[in-house]
Amino acid sequence: MSSDGTEADSEPPAPEDGGFDSPSRREVIKGAIGGTLIAANAYLFQNIGEASADTDPEAPGVRERVSNQLKLDVNGRTRFVSVEDQERLAETLRYKLGLTGTKFGCDRAMCGACTVQVDGEPIYSCSYFTRDAVGQEITTVEGLEENGELHPLQESFIENLGGQCAYCTPGMIMSGKSLLEENSDPSREEVKEALSGNLCRCGNYEREIESVLSAAENL
Repeated sequence: MSSDGTEADSEPPAPEDGGFDSPSRREVIKGAIGGTLIAANAYLFQNIGEASADTDPEAPGVRERVSNQLKLDVNGRTRFVSVEDQERLAETLRYKLGLTGTKFGCDRAMCGACTVQVDGEPIYSCSYFTRDAVGQEITTVEGLEENGELHPLQESFIENLGGQCAYCTPGMIMSGKSLLEENSDPSREEVKEALSGNLCRCGNYEREIESVLSAAENL
């Protein structure tokens, strides 16, 4: 209550100049931090660029922007790709280069769904570091097509119903291809041995073996 007996106003007095109240110390600090973050993000987005799979790392400014960029030979093409230190070849092929024929199955180098060729040898790409493939020829199931025509082994898997759910089929084909490149007239036992590292959850092994044997006759 005021000295003249009237109750004091509950509302704070308006600024004398009719303007806004001065900002609090907390508001000033928040504004400064927010402005700094915005400026920092703008700088990062402007100066840090992910190189595309076909970007030459020798181009001006590229090497400075991208770390761990590798030059890979994939399906007869030179590809430049930025990878993590522990990145596996299956991850690079699928998520960086868009070659999704290479599958992740067990992710433990046991099922063979991720099989590709490196210098003609079948390998489990889920347990093969991308950096170890530098300077080698990488072939995936997509690379078997030539001039729009499927490879005889791919055709054979279709004709002989070698794929049931077909999730394991790309890996089976790559293992079969490696065998036929070494032995164009394999026995049934040799085909079984070559495919022994590839698991088929559908149990379609007999048709897969027949697919490889049939392809051998047409090569």
